[in-house]
Amino acid sequence: MPLEAGLLEILACPVCHAPLDDRSADENPELICTGKDCGLAYPVRDDIPVLLVDEARRPA
Repeated sequence: MPLEAGLLEILACPVCHAPLDDRSADENPELICTGKDCGLAYPVRDDIPVLLVDEARRPA
């Protein structure tokens, strides 16, 4: 289930503060940083974004 648009407007990457791309409707729900030098992917668990750098992964 995609996240609410209002929530996505206020969320940002905790590393570079770039907006996040919502991929929470995918099989592996996550939010992807849109920053050119960052690109971290943050998991979404039970419709709750986990914006912890230790939990993030680098997309391939």
